[in-house]
Amino acid sequence: MDTKFVFVSGGVASSLGKGIISASLAKLLQARGLRVTIQKFDPYINIDPGTLNPYEHGECYVTEDGAETDLDLGHYERFLGVHTSKANNVTTGKIYNTVITKEREGAYLGKTVQIVPHITDEIKRRMLLLGKTGEYDIIITEIGGTVGDMESQPFVEAVRQLRWELPEDDCMTIHLTLVPYLSAAKELKTKPTQHSVQQLQRWGVQPDIVVCRTEHELTPELRRKMALFCNVKPGHVIQSIDAPSIYQVPLNMKAENLDTLVLEHFGIKDAPEPDLRRWNEFLDKLASPKKTVDIALVGKYVELQDAYKSILESFVHAGAANECKVNVHSIHSEYIDNENVAEKLSGMDAVLVAPGFGERGLEGKIVAIRYARENGLPFFGICLGMQMCVVEFARNVLGLSDAVSTEVNPATSNPVIDLMEDQKSTTIKGGTMRLGAYQCALKAGSLAEKIYGTDIISERHRHRYEFNNDYLDAVEAAGMTASGRNPDTGLVEIVEIPSHPFFIGVQFHPELKSTPEHPQPIFVAFVKAALEHQANRK
Repeated sequence: MDTKFVFVSGGVASSLGKGIISASLAKLLQARGLRVTIQKFDPYINIDPGTLNPYEHGECYVTEDGAETDLDLGHYERFLGVHTSKANNVTTGKIYNTVITKEREGAYLGKTVQIVPHITDEIKRRMLLLGKTGEYDIIITEIGGTVGDMESQPFVEAVRQLRWELPEDDCMTIHLTLVPYLSAAKELKTKPTQHSVQQLQRWGVQPDIVVCRTEHELTPELRRKMALFCNVKPGHVIQSIDAPSIYQVPLNMKAENLDTLVLEHFGIKDAPEPDLRRWNEFLDKLASPKKTVDIALVGKYVELQDAYKSILESFVHAGAANECKVNVHSIHSEYIDNENVAEKLSGMDAVLVAPGFGERGLEGKIVAIRYARENGLPFFGICLGMQMCVVEFARNVLGLSDAVSTEVNPATSNPVIDLMEDQKSTTIKGGTMRLGAYQCALKAGSLAEKIYGTDIISERHRHRYEFNNDYLDAVEAAGMTASGRNPDTGLVEIVEIPSHPFFIGVQFHPELKSTPEHPQPIFVAFVKAALEHQANRK
């Protein structure tokens, strides 16, 4: 079977959930035994989101091979349970960078380089790239942005050309739109969807399926009306109604026959019904928690939920594994101090100190860590959170009052966290951190080894600064153990305090590998520790 291509575009408004719809369709097709992957094409000119402020673009997701990508790739991996790569996320910046580099090398033989054909040819080449591996039956391509935006037009033009170049039954387009509800009129309005599809048609692309994001059920009359004016077949207008959880959406799409419509278009007749038993088991636990825990997430980007998207989703997975609901209380580290820390954290069952960059809010993180350490509150630090727990320990246990990271004070006399040697000569910021999956050897008998149940793990990284091994002996003598180290470099990856009920900090980002069917072990253990702390407190 030739590789089939599904293109997913969006209209009317941004943030409608193209990534969730793409991931849900992929999940259904995968559950039918098909080999599926998803790729995201983003219209911004940045090479990748690695240098973007989380307030600008939400979380920067990191793949196994070290690509800094759009957060939608996190949804893809969580739904499918398979790894993506740098080939799964392409930006306008990458496209233009490739074309301009080729032009400078003389690849175009003196021709005038233009949007069409040179930019669109490069977009098409990358859209088809994963299909040439022979690894996939169906490739779903999400087009970022909104139809009508100037920056999205070259991507839509590339899709138009591919629909002309590929066999008709090897290519299809799904368009996601919004059907708003006007409470004053007490009715759903279809005109925005009609206009969005008309814009897509003006750019030369006719959608095969229209998915309507809505807060209320679409009546058969409304569906027929949109099918007529959007020029799609009857039954090819489906609804994506608001769901209590994003993990419910695949089942909603199955009820709307989205996967069936796709298979019919491609002429695939021998695919079995989707096997969603494990997915449904997860949803059952998610819907019927037996307990509730309150966990503080101390960070500096808490105003934007997407800034810590993978952490929040990991708590959903770990909560279901423990048959409890995790209430995450976002606390801005910039507004924590010694006077109010007890008020903010005393009602919590555990504390997670989140990753981040820069000096802002660091002292608040240190105050929160000290409170958790001294009061036996389960603590989990990720990346910068791990680094700050080392700083806190050095200051308040070792007595090194000026201990800090050289990210904050390059001239400190106690750089317990320091820039890696290979980073000291780096001047380019984008794509130059320690990125992607690295192995970590766990200390026998440690909390980390008990959590993972093995002595070697692999987790993903995104950082420039590391634990300074010059302080390792002093730190360990005072009661903090380096329980995980890189087997090749000796760099400290995990620290813990054995005398504490649950105190662990990790240099890597474990949240990037958590899925509903395979929740991340540290998050599962952390939520369990929160439940135990809650029980002991009562």
